[in-house]
Parts: sequence; structure tokens; C-alpha cells
Amino acid sequence: MTNERRVLIHNDKSALAASIAARFLTKVVDLLDEQERVNIVLEGGRVALDVLTQINANPARDTVDWARVHFWWGDERYVPSGDADRNDAKARTALLDHIDVPESNIHPMAAPDSGLDLDAAAEAYAAELAEHAEGSIALPRFDITFLGVGPDGHTASLFPDHTQVLEKSAFVLPVTESPKPPSDRLTLTRPALNSSQRIWVEIAGAEKASSLGLALAGASYSEVPIAGIKGRRRTVFFVDKEAAAEVPENLIAQTY
Repeated sequence: MTNERRVLIHNDKSALAASIAARFLTKVVDLLDEQERVNIVLEGGRVALDVLTQINANPARDTVDWARVHFWWGDERYVPSGDADRNDAKARTALLDHIDVPESNIHPMAAPDSGLDLDAAAEAYAAELAEHAEGSIALPRFDITFLGVGPDGHTASLFPDHTQVLEKSAFVLPVTESPKPPSDRLTLTRPALNSSQRIWVEIAGAEKASSLGLALAGASYSEVPIAGIKGRRRTVFFVDKEAAAEVPENLIAQTY
């Protein structure tokens, strides 16, 4: 188990998304050769949407046995089902509606119209995760977890100096005072995210350079939440040149 942390720099946002999509398809095929199922955690940022669109457009898309792939979410806006602001709705439009993945393999977080309040929705998602647990903890084996980063260093819906970022035991939490609208959200916690085998962080834009630099320099995760996220095997930061302005030289694995 290598527990690597590396940065891959790409020329621009378009090259970034295409590269991640190609790597993802290759890795999923390889993983399915080694194990019965693969669990993917999706995020809802603008780069993530581009990546899903590129996966859908890639000729290798249908080489994946999607019936053995399960999709989860790192966080969700607590707005009605099908709302365009929901991360799962964006993922369906960009990719999931176009591939042969069973509906039972898609695991969205609950919406207000489910009849669950925010606290109950968090408990329900934790229970669903536990139903698919594959090890000693009540979580599936997350093979690849996609994460974005805000200019403030937040990831998923873990925001600087908010109580959720300090959680040490629960795997899913409600968020009621998000500094980004909407205020009500659901999020996986740091312990849940850090159970992932591989974390792929997608970052583009000069406004992200400072938070990325701080995270890689060892900033406190209570102040820069992405600094506290690390996969069990590997953590890769896929970034464009603008976002890479403050990346330590020794962490750069390859330049595109």
C-alpha cells in the first residue's frame, strides 16, 4: 500500500477533463479484472461535470461492465429530486442516463420530497452505505472517490471551521449552514472519504491555487478541509496550470 500523494498538471481545463476520463475508464476496467464490483464516489463541481461528459464521449466507455459498478455521492444539495442543482441530476444527464448501469447501482442521497428531514436523510444514507459494506467498517470499499475543491479549501460539503470537518466517527452528516447556497446539504465526512482506496481531486482555475498550495504544504484541515483528505493507496490532484501555481515542485509527478 503506497499511500502516495502526487500532482498531475495539465495545460488547460479541457485537457484535464479528457485525461481524467481516459484514466478513469482504464482503471475501472483493470479493477473489474481483479474484483467483483467497483464503487465510485462522485462529486458535483464544474470540472466533475466535464469529466463525466468526457467519459460518456470516450470510445472506451462501453468496454466497462457497468452492471458491476456502483455510484455514490460525496455530498448533495438538499433540494427536490430532479432539481438541476442536485449533483445526482447532473451526473445522470452527463453520464449515468447513457450507460447500461442498473438503477439499483445508483445510490443518490435523499431529497426533501422523500419524506425524510435532513437528519433522517443523513441516517438513511449511512444505513445504505452499511448495507453495502465490504470490510470491517460500515462502508463499501470506495475504489475511486472524486473530489473538488473550493477557493476556500472546502471539499464535499466540509467547510472551513465548521463542525462537520472535525467529525471523527459518523460517516454522513447533515449541513444546515453552508456558506454556499443552498444552506441545507448532506455530506460524507472525513473518516468516510479517507476510507477510499484512491482519491482523485479535480481542480481548475487560478482562484483555487492558494487553497491547493496550502493543502499540499500541510495546512490545518479545520481551516483548509482538503488538506485532511488522503486515500488509503493513493491521492492524485489533477490540476490545470492555473491551479498549479503554488504546488511544491517535489509533488509534481508529471507535466502535460
